[in-house]
Amino acid sequence: MEDVNLKNFRIFKISGSFEVWVGKNSEANDVLSFKYTGQNDLWFHIRGTSGSHTILKLPENFEGEIPKECIKTAAEIAAFYSKAKNAKSVNVAYTKGKNVQKYKGAKSGSVVIKGEKIIKVAPKIPETT
Repeated sequence: MEDVNLKNFRIFKISGSFEVWVGKNSEANDVLSFKYTGQNDLWFHIRGTSGSHTILKLPENFEGEIPKECIKTAAEIAAFYSKAKNAKSVNVAYTKGKNVQKYKGAKSGSVVIKGEKIIKVAPKIPETT
């Protein structure tokens, strides 16, 4: 897998010290999903169409419950960077990074996930200050 510079990701700072990272293309999605995603980071993807792999990066040494608002914001960002960005409401799947796998020979950006949960959100990106 080719190393991809951080400029191939969109990075949003959200609540507290949480960050949301978004791949800009299928090669960046692969690198993001398999090089920059921690075992307990949350991995997001729109259901039913193509879109960017989106990661909710947990703060270092994070313990406890991930705030629901952070999960919702990451899902909204994943929906925004998908082919469903103009929909009123979409389903976004998410799971821990350790539950994302790639089969040998699969094309860039193709993954298999297990243990996913579904959240319904409106596509949007956070306001920047």
